[in-house]
Amino acid sequence: MESQVRGGTRWKRFAVVMVPSVAATAAIGVALAQGALAASFSVSGQSFKVTAGQLDGQGFSQYGALDEGYTLKGEKTVHPVAVSAFKSATITNMCQSVVTPGVPLLGSVSLKLTAGTGGKKVEAENLYIDVEDLSADAVFKGIDIGVAAKDATKGPGMKGGSEQANPYGFAQQADSASLSDVKQTAWATTAGTFKLSNLKMSLHKGTVECY
Repeated sequence: MESQVRGGTRWKRFAVVMVPSVAATAAIGVALAQGALAASFSVSGQSFKVTAGQLDGQGFSQYGALDEGYTLKGEKTVHPVAVSAFKSATITNMCQSVVTPGVPLLGSVSLKLTAGTGGKKVEAENLYIDVEDLSADAVFKGIDIGVAAKDATKGPGMKGGSEQANPYGFAQQADSASLSDVKQTAWATTAGTFKLSNLKMSLHKGTVECY
């Protein structure tokens, strides 16, 4: 089965209904202990933007979660996200940017990173992206929509650990996912391995973002 999607999605309504689970399932706990899954962490007070010319992933799953973290003033907060997970992925023309506001004497300062350019690709294994907003042209092959998150076995599994996600909540999965012209705002990215070919990182005064 193949499904093609175009458009932008606000994930807040989707993820708010994913009530945190009381305890992680035994299967998730075993996988985490064996190092198969990424542990969650408290996110910073800054989201970041990512663009990609092309993202091709094998073993895809997606489910709702709440990312616990801080504001830039150190206050505790949570962010509803859709966790996109891939067993493996390649990315071309990737850009990542984050803006730090209110730096003394400078105002806003932007950090911008690019990789996967010049015919080379970014390569990732067990990749998790905690997405708040996404737009892309997408093609999914072998897609299942509406499975329980813990039973989405085509992807690398849920992150586990202290992740605030309901293993019995809504999820979708696919054998593969191909996304082009990707634009997204995210709160966290984790991966077992993350190879950045042609990596370039630069700092800029003012607001300089990928999109």
